[in-house]
Amino acid sequence: MKRVITTTVLNQSGVLNRVTGLLMKRQFNIESITVGHTETPGMSKITFVVHVEDSSKVEQLVKQLSKQIDVIKVNDISDKAMVMRELALVKVVTPPQLRQEVRSIVEPFRAQVIDMSKNVTTYQVTGDPEKIEAFIDLVRPYGIKEISRTGVTAFTRETQRADTVPDLILQ
Repeated sequence: MKRVITTTVLNQSGVLNRVTGLLMKRQFNIESITVGHTETPGMSKITFVVHVEDSSKVEQLVKQLSKQIDVIKVNDISDKAMVMRELALVKVVTPPQLRQEVRSIVEPFRAQVIDMSKNVTTYQVTGDPEKIEAFIDLVRPYGIKEISRTGVTAFTRETQRADTVPDLILQ
């Protein structure tokens, strides 16, 4: 199962290496990783997606990450209501006679044209990873010259949905 883990860390040299090194030692495969500044000066947030076989390994991972010196907070947000986004730049082969056809295909994805040459158009598309995959699948038949993806960044929504009804005995 895929898990989305967010880690708030001190923005210091070597932090990313220590965090990813821990994952490597524990044989977790990182499928996606992003790092960026937070609203607090001197702090960064690392968001990574890992594939984990069972929930006990996730608990172990969270505990091990929490023990790291520069780690402030670790959250497994996989089961919570969250906002998750990724950005992709995709160079698509678009000779002049096919541009209108390709444009009509990418329009529902709200992809933006960020560069165009005689036979290639570069699109920027943002959304959840499934949307990015669907976009790539639709333009693949036209020919993809290059793809660059940022990886997932995410956080929990302010209002969480109640997944279960509270244990109340109604009489």
